[in-house]
Amino acid sequence: MAHHTGAIIQRDGKTFAIVTRLPGGVVTPETLEKIAAVARKYRVPMVKLTSGQRFMLIGMHEEELESIFLDLGPIAGKETAPCVKYVQTCLGTDVCKYGAQDSMELGIELERLYHGVAFPAKLKFGVSGCLRCCGESHIRDIGIIGTKRGWTVVFGGNSGRRPSLGKVIAQDLSREDALDLVHRLLEYYQNNAEPKERTARFLERIGFERLKSELLTLLPYIPLEGGR
Repeated sequence: MAHHTGAIIQRDGKTFAIVTRLPGGVVTPETLEKIAAVARKYRVPMVKLTSGQRFMLIGMHEEELESIFLDLGPIAGKETAPCVKYVQTCLGTDVCKYGAQDSMELGIELERLYHGVAFPAKLKFGVSGCLRCCGESHIRDIGIIGTKRGWTVVFGGNSGRRPSLGKVIAQDLSREDALDLVHRLLEYYQNNAEPKERTARFLERIGFERLKSELLTLLPYIPLEGGR
């Protein structure tokens, strides 16, 4: 549950956590120094890296929250609505010898496009630069995987209490077509999902054939037969 400041109330019902917003999971020395300075100043009981490539400052009291947000500045993420929680990315072609596509650049662009946008339920993205899928793309609401032939887009993955592998929607897409497909999938989800319905449950409820007939058959970069 989020506090009005954007902090997250903890299990004890008394203390709060604040997450950072670090597009692509990239952190500079200056950012690390700022997080460390805030943790020291407010004697934050725990600072933890989350599975979504974010820092979480844990255990602060309510009267400290506004000051902490002010001190952290733009790197403080606010959990205020059902939205994109994070865009998880691998190293892609920047560093990794296996990288086939630039997952870092694409992940940062997705963060820019969808940060703060309201959705029926929370969303998690995973962008991987090769088929090894270090961005965990198959178990994210929106998954994108790079190959030597282009991008594969996956929809409806979930790693929660009812794990689901996402459905491969299209393969061998250009960067522009992959971004367009993500936009159209999210728009369709916004318009048709029920409140608090994650993409995995949404896809189960409506069925892939409905998604295909109402959306996918209209897109010129998706073949009418096969490949899906």
